[in-house]
Amino acid sequence: MATKRDYYEVLGVERKASIEDLKKAYRRLAVKYHPDKNPGDPTAEEKFKEIGEAYEVLMDPNKRAAYDQFGHAAFSPGAGAGRGGGGGFHDPFDIFREVFGGMAGEGSGSIFDQLFGTGASPRDRSGRQRGSDLRYDLQITLEEAAFGTEREIEILKHDTCTRCNATGAEAGSKATTCPTCHGRGQVVTSRGFFQVSQTCPRCRGTGQVIERPCRDCQGEGRLEKRSRIKLKIPAGIDDGAKLRSMRNGEAGVRGGQSGDLYVVIHIREHEIFSRDEDDLFCEVPIAFASAALGGELKVPTLQGQAMLKIPPGTQSGTQFRLRGYGITNIDSKTKGDLRVRVLVEVPTRLNGEQRKKLEEFAASCGDDNTPIHRTFFDKAKDFFR
Repeated sequence: MATKRDYYEVLGVERKASIEDLKKAYRRLAVKYHPDKNPGDPTAEEKFKEIGEAYEVLMDPNKRAAYDQFGHAAFSPGAGAGRGGGGGFHDPFDIFREVFGGMAGEGSGSIFDQLFGTGASPRDRSGRQRGSDLRYDLQITLEEAAFGTEREIEILKHDTCTRCNATGAEAGSKATTCPTCHGRGQVVTSRGFFQVSQTCPRCRGTGQVIERPCRDCQGEGRLEKRSRIKLKIPAGIDDGAKLRSMRNGEAGVRGGQSGDLYVVIHIREHEIFSRDEDDLFCEVPIAFASAALGGELKVPTLQGQAMLKIPPGTQSGTQFRLRGYGITNIDSKTKGDLRVRVLVEVPTRLNGEQRKKLEEFAASCGDDNTPIHRTFFDKAKDFFR
């Protein structure tokens, strides 16, 4: 028989751990080793049971005191009440549900939705069930992301049945006790020496059946329909951001609370600008003469054109900043900057007169007007020696 591990070691806490420390440790480990999260790991269920057993003992002051004094012997057969032994332990899955509140079924969405991706909470005894959360991927322009906008989307989803007003029953019909499970919501079948309890296939665990189900929704209380939903996109939203539209997910079964709609934003690539957080970047060509002589350059912004002052002798690749021409920060409402990188454009075709003048210009410049060129070849001489 395998030796039981120390309960404090199982939960990874000190012996003086507080109740809150125990809860935090249990929550973390129970989610990590829950069998539903580890379908391919045969040891996960044993670890999960071990965690539940340790948590049950250490959370009970009497059991913890007995364990601290006698160890695992406090709960061995025949240990007696004097040592605080209370007999066997609870089902670890019941402990999990109790801690996480996952089986309340009160329409607010369970922890199981978040941990195991079910998207809907269990049914309550009246058959109500929270609707699933939905995801919608929405593509917008950079301008819409920068200034905010309103969009209307159309999705196909389960919506409330108007014929029965989400009850699932025809007018005058009522719910009666399920004759298959006799109201228990579970049916028990024998398999050899074992008895297996399963959700009743007729009432789906509610313990009740409807005498005359609604003809439109067949007792679900909802139908698949196309719905149009208006969304407000805030200024400054970033690529990959999620917007939550409450109660615009799928309608719940038989009047259960609707799920939520999560809209994931995708910003379409822009022809001119690229974005880095709240700053915008663009590259603007500039004529050779303008770069040499300096002056003003018209540059594009999301608000229109702006004038950029170019100092004489500007080199290709030089970056300038226009403050406040970027994206509005979604939280602080401050504006980022526009960073403009100028690229000196070299003429590709010269006529005879232009070529002659350019050769005269080059001869007149000498080395004194090409500091980058001179510095580079000074370094190159040292390299080739």
